[in-house]
Amino acid sequence: MAEKYIPTTTHAPWGAGNPHLILSGPDGHGQLPLDRDLVRIGSSTDVECRLDGLEPLHAEVHHDPNDEYVLVLHGPAETSARHEPIPSIGGKPGEILRTGARFVLGEWTFIYSRDEYADHGKPYGGRQGGEGAHEPHQPARPDYTGAHPVITTPAPEA
Repeated sequence: MAEKYIPTTTHAPWGAGNPHLILSGPDGHGQLPLDRDLVRIGSSTDVECRLDGLEPLHAEVHHDPNDEYVLVLHGPAETSARHEPIPSIGGKPGEILRTGARFVLGEWTFIYSRDEYADHGKPYGGRQGGEGAHEPHQPARPDYTGAHPVITTPAPEA
């Protein structure tokens, strides 16, 4: 008999949990893996996700030193407002993405997804006793220092 899986903490290894964006729009749908520390979205030829009808650099998703994925907007957008705001990345405010977070850029809808065991939003996957229940303290977040290079935001294409 297989051993029963018991979730214990959300402190997964750096970048674990298949983080990606699910996108849909006028040209179809697909997945955008967040397999870099910086994924840029826009209409410029040098971004990782090029979509017509957007600003040259419309948005960025940063993989930050705490192993969080942070949305930074440079153009107009609608967001689900369920994100956790952070002060700034490169002088721009950002929002920590959690599984299910949705944002719309132009005619494109994006939904963030990361396997529950690696999404740092709730200790123990948020399932210990149901929503709003007392959850036991989890150990301190691992020190991810050195797990990734320092990233800088390139200037948008003119």
